[in-house]
Amino acid sequence: MERMTLDGPWTLEAVAGPAESEPFRSPVEAVVPGCVHTDLLRAGRIPDPFDGDGEAATQWIGDTVWRYRRTFTWDGTSTEHRGGTDTVERHDLVAEGLDTLATIELNGLVVGTTANQHRSYRFPVGHLLRPGDNELVVTFDAPVPAAVRLSEQHGGELPHVNHHPYNALRKNASNFGWDWGVDVATSGIWRSIGIESWTGVRIASVRPLVDVDGTTGVLTAHVDVEHAGTGGGFRQHIGSAPQVARSASTGLEARVTVSGHSTSVTGSGRVTGGRAGESAAIRLELPDVAVWWPRGHGEQPLYDVRVEVGDDVWTGRVGFRTVALDTAADAGGAPFLLQVNDEPVIVRGANWIPDHAYLTEMTPERYAERIDDAIEANVNLLRVWGGGIYESDDLYDRCDELGVLVWQDFLFACAAYAEEPWLADEVEPEVREAVTRLSPHPSLVVWNGNNENLVAYAEWGWRPSLVGRTWGNGYYRSLLPAVVAELDPTRPYTPGSPFSFDEYLHPNDDRNGTVHIWDVWNTKDYTAYADWRPRFVAEFGYQGPPAWSSLSAVVHDEPLDPDGHEMLVHQKAHEGNRKLADGMRGHLPEPRSIEDWHWAAQLNQAHAIRFGMDWFRSRTPDNTGMVVWQLNDDWPVVSWALVDHAGHRKPVWYAVRQAYRPVLATVQPSEDGTGTEVVVVNAGAGTITDDLVVERRSFDGTVLASTSTSVTVAPADAVRVPLPVEVARSADPAGEVLVVTGTASGRRVHDLAEVADQRLGRRPFTTRVEPTDDGARVTVTATDYVRDLSLFPDRLVPTARVDEGLVSLLSGEHVVFTVMRAPGVDADALVGPLVLRHAGDLLH
Repeated sequence: MERMTLDGPWTLEAVAGPAESEPFRSPVEAVVPGCVHTDLLRAGRIPDPFDGDGEAATQWIGDTVWRYRRTFTWDGTSTEHRGGTDTVERHDLVAEGLDTLATIELNGLVVGTTANQHRSYRFPVGHLLRPGDNELVVTFDAPVPAAVRLSEQHGGELPHVNHHPYNALRKNASNFGWDWGVDVATSGIWRSIGIESWTGVRIASVRPLVDVDGTTGVLTAHVDVEHAGTGGGFRQHIGSAPQVARSASTGLEARVTVSGHSTSVTGSGRVTGGRAGESAAIRLELPDVAVWWPRGHGEQPLYDVRVEVGDDVWTGRVGFRTVALDTAADAGGAPFLLQVNDEPVIVRGANWIPDHAYLTEMTPERYAERIDDAIEANVNLLRVWGGGIYESDDLYDRCDELGVLVWQDFLFACAAYAEEPWLADEVEPEVREAVTRLSPHPSLVVWNGNNENLVAYAEWGWRPSLVGRTWGNGYYRSLLPAVVAELDPTRPYTPGSPFSFDEYLHPNDDRNGTVHIWDVWNTKDYTAYADWRPRFVAEFGYQGPPAWSSLSAVVHDEPLDPDGHEMLVHQKAHEGNRKLADGMRGHLPEPRSIEDWHWAAQLNQAHAIRFGMDWFRSRTPDNTGMVVWQLNDDWPVVSWALVDHAGHRKPVWYAVRQAYRPVLATVQPSEDGTGTEVVVVNAGAGTITDDLVVERRSFDGTVLASTSTSVTVAPADAVRVPLPVEVARSADPAGEVLVVTGTASGRRVHDLAEVADQRLGRRPFTTRVEPTDDGARVTVTATDYVRDLSLFPDRLVPTARVDEGLVSLLSGEHVVFTVMRAPGVDADALVGPLVLRHAGDLLH
């Protein structure tokens, strides 16, 4: 097979739309893959939608019909029968991603139309190609009015969150704006496009499904093929079984080779025809296979797979492992326990959203940085959320290599979705392609039907408006599980998140299955996390602003103010700033400056998430995991993210790293509420012994009381250690802390009072700065108790990064901060009062 890429330079022009589109009726240079917004930005024709109030100034783009155009030279290769034989050469236009309602024309004739950003398309075009110059034109309908129009045509808008009826289109939902996302409804050729020329037979798809039987790895390669002679364009998308039946064996043979770790096995099978098309299933066994494990449980060996049919070749990788999900009812309700290779895995996860509002800006390097952010925070699972996209292979490949598990939502989020043919006819090929494409990845362990649509039906007030209408339940309970059972029976499926795994239970019942906890952020103090007894928390989160450099680069209010116009443009949550202020009350002093507001809001986010995580983890093994909302941002915004859009790790990231330690010691109320306990939690792969010392100390470091013990904790379990009254109870909580030190769990400082009530000094430390080639090392030595010491070098150099944060020190202790990506940074400024911060400086 030969491929002629059509990526690269195109032209872009507005065809129809609001008055603002008139200046763009003449062509603008465009780049494919890309989108209208990035093309116009590159040309300097629009303000940056991320900057200031640029979002409002560019809303017209999503209301405009856009046309991409390019000319290419074709060498005139014959499309007729050659030499009197029956060999026919095919030329297919293959579009891997079109966003979204597109009409494709080649040399003035319509090739096809598309209506789904989440699938790819293949059109035979040999009869339209001509020697010499050819013109390809792709016209995109305006997405915002199209969503409104389709809703009106089919009975009116179905319930949805946010501004636009995104649920009428199979398009990235968050592209229309979210409570953390910018509203930039894009159009464009967002993945590669080109012409594939082939003869005879083509491998249409491969699903290399794995199993482990004792020490033997089993691979069953399901291979679908297409013949050049079938013509007619019956395969208008890549990834599902061909839609033309063949009644007899083709005589073709599929050859499959699996190799890796000094092992190579080859097998073959005959390609046969049937109602589903032409396919083969080849089963191979690899003795003494090296098993793939999640991060923290073992290694991640990967095996190369090569499939050959005729002259065509497919290559990929697999990891041999089994995965199961235990949701069987027990005395307490029903668990949500992930098992890999028959071992329980306690999930320490983070929710993943698209890492850039313009999807084509998500480079392999950017994926690598975000996944490294997750790994270094002790995250072992990423949930690819259903309001985004089926992600690039860059994400799944890196997770395969590093042992990060992936929970994959199907793309239905916070809305009701029609099940009539006008939408359903797009849904089935989309999900078939997604399941087929992602099936090789060992990191993928859960398929999930939707995000919050079941709980929305139960309690968001949808039901009256949905009487007599479909709303998506048929997808979650019928279509999706059927497709998974057919194409990927090796992985578990859950109908939704949250879900209680029983028809007669509320979907968000904390005794059963998965829950989303949002009452804390929306209406309650963060200590209300302790009111929940969840089996598994699939979403919970608390807001905080991005790094100062990220925020000040796009917010230009004079003076800067939490409630300034541009600041609120970059705060998408309903009454978000009021909730931030309410959430600090009682925990932190009221901020007296914008700088203190920024630091206090970040610090409160860290405290809230650490409180929740410690509580949930202390309930192991009844609680089997959590997935914090959210790892990342798609633009510079005040949000729930751990890492902001510029890649700065917020203080909450350091809190998560601490709370997600594989072995954690946390101070909690006793089960009966009468005392205090240290709970030692083991999320590792083996039994651990933790030699514990617990001390009550004054701020000057004096040991006032202590106790020691040794505990043994099995994997996926916890042990509770009651503390003596004289250790746990303080007559002066404003000036004392508990220090827990374990040989396996490390060191934790447990504060006995809120920051607002503690006697924290203004600057209870000394500093020393040593320049390095890449930045500096900053040593801070405590002269009294220092709570949540953090360094923010990005205030001096926006690209700067630091390795530590949220450190608490007792008198005489020290920490070294390593500042990177800031060569020549000012040493004195690095330890200035707005760069080197701690909780106590909010009191002074």
